[in-house]
Amino acid sequence: MIGRLGTTRMWAASGAALLCISCQAPLDPAMPAGEAGYAVLAEAQTPAQSTPYTLASGDVIAVRVYQEPELSVEEIALDNGGIVSLPLIGDVAAAGLTATQLSQAIEGAYGARYLRDPRVSVIVKQGRQRTIAVEGEVEQPGVFPFAEGQTLLSALALARSPTDTAQLDQVVVFRDAGERRLAARFDVQAIRAGRAADVALQPGDLVVVGYSRLRGTFQDVVRAIPVFGIFRPY
Repeated sequence: MIGRLGTTRMWAASGAALLCISCQAPLDPAMPAGEAGYAVLAEAQTPAQSTPYTLASGDVIAVRVYQEPELSVEEIALDNGGIVSLPLIGDVAAAGLTATQLSQAIEGAYGARYLRDPRVSVIVKQGRQRTIAVEGEVEQPGVFPFAEGQTLLSALALARSPTDTAQLDQVVVFRDAGERRLAARFDVQAIRAGRAADVALQPGDLVVVGYSRLRGTFQDVVRAIPVFGIFRPY
């Protein structure tokens, strides 16, 4: 049985805990939000149709040398260094090239020593998996396959929606833009109500949901991201 003194101490401790939660620092106001947030992410938006697909580690390709079946390879994967090894010419750096550019590089290698006027075609048989990640106050955080047309709301649906403790006006999207990482804050309630546009996502985006005052989820994620002091492009 808890005595009067014990009860008093318990309520005092509870009050102190609630006071601590209420004093928890909010998100840095320097983080772009609203229209500014959409503009920040647009800086790193990759046009889906105008940007050609470039090869990277994990892609599976076919290399076909015209009228040279012994030199053709029907299925080969780029290794961890983005290299493919082909008959006679050995290792060829493929990462960062389009299929057409790789075809030209292989033609040059064969033409320099082995074939006269070689013709080579490269076909991407299986592209690497493109993903997005959803962290924080969601029922099922994790990494999910990216699908064309994916948005912030569809990403939350993949993660089985935010938890009851999530703060839906503090949902952050991180996006890499070359050597920088961009971040912007969005209000999911406003998006659901039609007062704000849904956010178009792209492969590699990280969505952090929440900043729960009860569990400090957002702060935990921020501490895990190096050199991240203020919420703006860096």
